[in-house]
Amino acid sequence: MNAHEYQNDNQRADRRIKILIADDHEMILDIARLYLDQQPDMSLRTSTSLPDAISAYQSHGPFDVILLDYNMPGMSGLDGLRHMMEITGGKPVAIITGNPNRSLMNDVLEAGAAGIVSKSISIKSLANSIRFINSGEIYMPLHLMKEDRKKHVGDTGPLSAREMTVLGFLGEGKKNKQIAASLSLSEGTVKMHVMSICKKLDATNRTHAVINARDTGLL
Repeated sequence: MNAHEYQNDNQRADRRIKILIADDHEMILDIARLYLDQQPDMSLRTSTSLPDAISAYQSHGPFDVILLDYNMPGMSGLDGLRHMMEITGGKPVAIITGNPNRSLMNDVLEAGAAGIVSKSISIKSLANSIRFINSGEIYMPLHLMKEDRKKHVGDTGPLSAREMTVLGFLGEGKKNKQIAASLSLSEGTVKMHVMSICKKLDATNRTHAVINARDTGLL
């Protein structure tokens, strides 16, 4: 191998998504290893408990995407999720579970995590969900966003016309600065609209507001 080929190999390795999956079911980890480690854009390390995952992160991190089994040794519910998020300092951490539900979705969103991945999805979909999370998005099982549709009814409707416009931009993934420029508003005004939208839609953050808006047919 010449120097140029060696450099290209190193560059390809640097571009791979470094993944840490922690789950106490060896079968889940075996399947993940068999497929994900064969992906040219992925590099996988596994653990079987939260303490092991923390040790792996400290020894071999940082990782680009971390998936934690919701029910494994050391997790203690969402406390383990929050602890790992503190350690990773902003790297996306998501929950992987065999029983995703709407209550857990709301708790995970409130904690500021990168979403929920269901153990029932295909291994190819698992790889794609990891790529989606690595791109900076929040991943949720589609059925959770379709469950329990309910209408938010107020005296004059849930949102004002301006708030509906801002909500539309949120649904497109626009940042406050971009929305402000599009509507000729200050960022502070946009921020106030976003806070109002979140309050009226019973949401903890802008992503949660978009999900609730889609649930209720506003988007």
